[in-house]
Amino acid sequence: MKKILTITIISTLIFSALISLYIPNVQANPAVMISQYQLSPEILMPGDTAVLTLQVKNAETAATQSSTSISGGETTTTVHTLGVDIDKIWIDPASLDAKQIRATASYTDIGYLAAGASIEVNFKLLVDKNISEGMYFPVVNVDVSGGTDVIYPLLVKVSNASVDLLPTSIPSKISKGGTTDLTVTAVNKRENTVQDVIITPHGDGFEFVPQSYFIGSLTPATSEDVVFSTKPIETEGSNIFFSVSYKNGDNLHTNSLIAPLSVIEALDVAPIITNFPLSITKGGSSRISIEVYNAKTEKITGVLVTPICNATVIPSQYFIGSMDPDDVFSASFDIYTDTVGYGTQIIGFKVSFKQGNDYYETPLVSKSFSVVSGPGQSYQSTGSSSSTSGSSSGMPQTSSLLTTCLAPLIIIIVVIIVVVLLYMRRKKRRKA
Repeated sequence: MKKILTITIISTLIFSALISLYIPNVQANPAVMISQYQLSPEILMPGDTAVLTLQVKNAETAATQSSTSISGGETTTTVHTLGVDIDKIWIDPASLDAKQIRATASYTDIGYLAAGASIEVNFKLLVDKNISEGMYFPVVNVDVSGGTDVIYPLLVKVSNASVDLLPTSIPSKISKGGTTDLTVTAVNKRENTVQDVIITPHGDGFEFVPQSYFIGSLTPATSEDVVFSTKPIETEGSNIFFSVSYKNGDNLHTNSLIAPLSVIEALDVAPIITNFPLSITKGGSSRISIEVYNAKTEKITGVLVTPICNATVIPSQYFIGSMDPDDVFSASFDIYTDTVGYGTQIIGFKVSFKQGNDYYETPLVSKSFSVVSGPGQSYQSTGSSSSTSGSSSGMPQTSSLLTTCLAPLIIIIVVIIVVVLLYMRRKKRRKA
């Protein structure tokens, strides 16, 4: 009995092996799909081009699939191959009002795609100019040989939002002397990041530092301030404008900002004479006082006041140093008339300073005074009002100094005399 059972098992195994050599091999209907796609840039602008990357995948996890059927007492096993041939991939355009988003090419005879395998294909998409912003759905088609074709709509968004420039700090008028800082702000109003953002100032009759500024990338809904120093080289009204260039993907776009800017002769750094002599006694001296202001929006350094006059002026220069915006400094000078003749004399003041790496010098601010034989007269300004001192002695500072020194001495002598007289009087009374 055991021998018969053993023979039966061996016979069955041999029969199964022989049958397997003649099992038919047929192709199944595998699941082909668009597993993912990527669009660069993510959001397009009218007239843009984009790169679309599609991943086509055979979603089957096993290479084959077997099925068994029994007919007339015979068992038939069929093995299904789950690979597939891809004949063609193309994209139907999306249209609105005769404007399209379309692919520039298609793929044919892609080849065999085994179970679990995937391939990547790239398409170049073109967006027509003047297309309306909104959402579009071009359709991907995959022709699967002997299987189910794939129809897959893509979401493509078109937006007119751009990178804008805002005039953060741009005055309508600037002084001809020195430089003025102009601040503009670049704002990315798009929903995707833009690259290679560059701002460039333009304007006839102006010099700008820097000549352009590279920001780089701007993420969605962010901004960045940029400061340009401008120096007028002509005195006239003019418009300046700033241009911004940026890339959305590989697509270059530009925008601009126009700002009216007039150049005037008014000084934003200058001396103001607050106290000066109308006349000075020949051989005497008088004091002149000035205030230097900085009406610029930035700090200046190396501020130096220099008097210009035929008469002797002490000090010959007055060093202030650095001045912050809206600073005011006072300085005084003594004028001696011993080296000039009678008549009208002129004294002027100029202010030199450094702003950035450039040196500047203000125009001369002048006043006239007379050298006279009699008492002199001075003019003094206090705040916004002014007064004339008609009783000025006009004496040299040396005479005033001598009087100041002698006064205490005279008082002491008078006190000594009074004490001596009182002592002598008291002595006489004792003798009496």
